[in-house]
Amino acid sequence: MPNISQGITPHLWFEKEVKQAAEFYCSLFPHSEISNVTVLHDTPSDTPSGDTDIVTFTLAGQPFMAISAGPLFKFNPSISFMVNFDPSRDPKARENLDKAWEKLSKEGKELMPLQEYPFSKRFGWIEDKYGLSWQLILTDPEGEERPFIIPALMFAGEKAGGAESAIDFYLSVFKQTKKGFVSRHPKGMEFDKEGTIQFADLMLEGTWFAVMDSGYPHGFDFNESVSFIVNCEDQKSIDYYWEKLSAVPESEQCGWLKDKFGVSWQITPTAMDEMLANGTRAQIDRVTQAFLPMKKIIIADLEKAYESGE
Repeated sequence: MPNISQGITPHLWFEKEVKQAAEFYCSLFPHSEISNVTVLHDTPSDTPSGDTDIVTFTLAGQPFMAISAGPLFKFNPSISFMVNFDPSRDPKARENLDKAWEKLSKEGKELMPLQEYPFSKRFGWIEDKYGLSWQLILTDPEGEERPFIIPALMFAGEKAGGAESAIDFYLSVFKQTKKGFVSRHPKGMEFDKEGTIQFADLMLEGTWFAVMDSGYPHGFDFNESVSFIVNCEDQKSIDYYWEKLSAVPESEQCGWLKDKFGVSWQITPTAMDEMLANGTRAQIDRVTQAFLPMKKIIIADLEKAYESGE
């Protein structure tokens, strides 16, 4: 049985401003903080120094990790983050939603205006100054409770109609799962096929995800700018998830893979996170050079590199 810890963690790819971005996001929501900053030397990242900054932080209790690794990948709305402002949990939910929207709007780009919609009294979709997309919603206090922040996957353009297959696939791969709400596109929509997923959510290893289909020709698709870290306790778990999820061999690198829908995952041992967070400068450098040539991560080889020379 695969052994997962800490759920599934969203991972964000920035060109160079990861520390500033993390500080900005932590200013948006209460109970948010940066917990660790690690610098990896001599990486193949497309940065002037060749160094990569890794920042671990939480937003309203939701763990995130982010890196600065050059301009290879750019955020787009195919993966966004829904923020649920629930009046039953926060008497100032609407006020706090508007405050967050105001901060995100500075140098940002409005994708759907902040206003009332059939599905919510107040909703808006915005791209912040770093290009990351957020959906702010005033939730129905009578509905089933959901986490404050939920990653949302949009199957757009040629991939529209794939959301239901993705739901079924992810529920079959992960072990601690739950299928949530499902609504479907009605007949007569201009771009969306009747019966495809208008909105649905599911829980994987304690982390809720939203999924939706959009047949509108948006012109964007999933890429590595947002990936999801599966925190594995042992090699058996790494092997399991690697075999189940990896579908694009040329995308396999440093524990990263792409599944058959194009979504990127990082199958990562918790031991590596501990080494990078707590090791000496020499240990971090040795572990970095050990995992850079790897596709699937081999824990024993990391431990050997970590301990050698000490």
